[in-house]
Amino acid sequence: MKASKIAYKPLGMAMGALSGMLAGAAFKQVWKRLGHDDDTPNATDEHRTWPEVLSAAALQGAIFAGVKAAVDRGGATAIRRLTVTWPG
Repeated sequence: MKASKIAYKPLGMAMGALSGMLAGAAFKQVWKRLGHDDDTPNATDEHRTWPEVLSAAALQGAIFAGVKAAVDRGGATAIRRLTVTWPG
């Protein structure tokens, strides 16, 4: 296994946890700014409509994917700067 992959493993795990927290906070803020309740809808909430639940899920998925990609790419770039090889 390359040194860059070994160096990236613990960093990647820590950054994954951080990206999840960042994405969750970002989603809550975006949901509020779109004029919805402070509480995000759950799929099993009987008082929420289908469009509301599905749009919230799609928005949440897009935000999580975007934040994860940005954090992963930033971590890989940092490892390349340290080890001169790409960790992928």
